[in-house]
Amino acid sequence: MDLLGLINTFIRVVENGSIAAAARAKGMSPAAVSQSVARLETHLGVRLLSRTTRSMTLTESGKRYFEKVRHIPHDIDLASQAAAIETKPQGSLCIATTAAFGRHVLAPLMPAFKQTYPDIDIELISTDRNVDHRLEGVDVSIRIEAQLNDQLIARKIASLPFIFCAAPAYLARAGIPKTPEDLSQHACLVFRYPTDGRFLPWTFMVNGQPVNAKLNPEFISDDIDIIAKIAENGGGIARLASFIAQPLLESGQLIPLFHSDQGEKSDVVASPMNIYACVNERSALNAKVRAFIAFLEQQLAESVD
Repeated sequence: MDLLGLINTFIRVVENGSIAAAARAKGMSPAAVSQSVARLETHLGVRLLSRTTRSMTLTESGKRYFEKVRHIPHDIDLASQAAAIETKPQGSLCIATTAAFGRHVLAPLMPAFKQTYPDIDIELISTDRNVDHRLEGVDVSIRIEAQLNDQLIARKIASLPFIFCAAPAYLARAGIPKTPEDLSQHACLVFRYPTDGRFLPWTFMVNGQPVNAKLNPEFISDDIDIIAKIAENGGGIARLASFIAQPLLESGQLIPLFHSDQGEKSDVVASPMNIYACVNERSALNAKVRAFIAFLEQQLAESVD
């Protein structure tokens, strides 16, 4: 009896919500899937599923059994990876990242990464929602500090500057803020974090101490590119990551604030954006994941030199 195969079929049925859906996912006939579940029930001596012509539900025994076996296919894949001797990074690599970081940083780097590691096939999930590594097959996620949680193993790989900036037309109209306290008198373009509705604070280091500025949020968005576009068109002051702000500063569309034109070190600087590479467990740090993290860490270090 292929017990692992029967367990895998049972897991697919539960995850897909029906025998028919599981059959489509596995490329089997519904009858074959139903027979596999029946053989597993016979082996265990309990009913796992309560089936009628219109519905399917887990029995109490089925619920307990599913909770115990649901991670077996994933654990087998991890064991196979650990047992394999990899001569070079290879295989599929699923990367999750925030929308803006994926669009502005990772996407331009992917061709170079692929050229360096031609045997790695890349899937890039670019979203600001919370991503579940295990359920969505994510190998590594690139996250900012606000996204970290206790279920992930995180390693900081870079600190990128935040830049406070505004369009020349706005500054000509409203004046130039000199201190973080001045921001309360200005139109602030504020990012609302999509997953929990928080405003990300505008944090400064003032004489070495962190200070959160009091804001006057005239425009709010959960899309940082929208905030950048509003700032370009004179809507107010934005706090943008350097990878978004730099092209707009170079073109003159935005002007940096709290910045010394004489090149002297200022007593007021924006706290940086810390970037983390995250995996769900240490065994996930296989050759392809390590190769990607090392590549990205090097690229980000060069970008801030």
